[in-house]
Amino acid sequence: MEYKLRTEKSNITTMMEFILLGFSDSPNFQWILFGIFLVLYLTVLMCNSVIVLITRIDPTLQTPMYFFLNHFSILEICYVTVTIPRMLMDLLSQKGHISFFACATQMCLVLLFGGLECLLLAVMAYDRYVAICNPLHYGLVMSPQVCVQLVTASWVSGVPVVIGQTWQVFSLPFCGSTTINHFFCDLPPVFKLACGDTFVNEIAVYVVAVVFIMVPFLLIVVSYGKIISNILKLRSARGRAKAFSTCSSHLTVVVLFYGTASTTYLQPKPNQSEETGKLISLFYTVLIPTLNPIIYTLRNKDITVALRKLLSKLST
Repeated sequence: MEYKLRTEKSNITTMMEFILLGFSDSPNFQWILFGIFLVLYLTVLMCNSVIVLITRIDPTLQTPMYFFLNHFSILEICYVTVTIPRMLMDLLSQKGHISFFACATQMCLVLLFGGLECLLLAVMAYDRYVAICNPLHYGLVMSPQVCVQLVTASWVSGVPVVIGQTWQVFSLPFCGSTTINHFFCDLPPVFKLACGDTFVNEIAVYVVAVVFIMVPFLLIVVSYGKIISNILKLRSARGRAKAFSTCSSHLTVVVLFYGTASTTYLQPKPNQSEETGKLISLFYTVLIPTLNPIIYTLRNKDITVALRKLLSKLST
């Protein structure tokens, strides 16, 4: 009995790496998947870099709305860089080995950037609320100092929470299987490898998810409730159309991101399917960040005009 306990303890303490299964269940499509994800990654990098560039150099885009969009685009680049390059490397090597520390780091960054996206979307909704519902005081309420403070608070506020959350997860004893049925180190699949009772840890995850997902989402809902109410009061049909057009792209991004992220982190554990969870995670970590810059450029006249001006300058 004593020997068995020593062996189990040794297995727990010497676990130095995990294995990410990724998409190894589709060996015949590895190169096709590699090509698809590589194209998506390059699309995210290129489109968001263009948005960052034009929102910084075009004089007509020096407003709070595009200041927040600039930071949102930087965030999207960071967000996909945490997961896609690792996934591409695993598709090439077909091994999926990831060290204990690298897994913890990846989880920490995914949670940090995911939480930051929720907060930035809420800040962008507040900006639209002030612009439409209180336009006379917009310049005062959304001053450059306030914008910097809001972005800084969004970037900084989640850091201690996410570090504490990650430390709590990886302080659990891990034994037995080292295989993570996922393409990155996410909370639900890592929890399944932990030994012992993880109830307290799961409750902590739900609490953090409520704070960083549901609270910002409720603020967005309230903001857009007031925005829509205010827009409907406008007498001019052209004014209503213009007001709706400035909000539609942001609202589309909110629905896509929150719809998938909340399914992963707020769904009860017994109802979670590994394959379904992997597919949903693929949406909010890869596909939606690819769609976001396209949504903002196609549905925003200021961005498209600035892009045409940039292209005309480069062509001359």
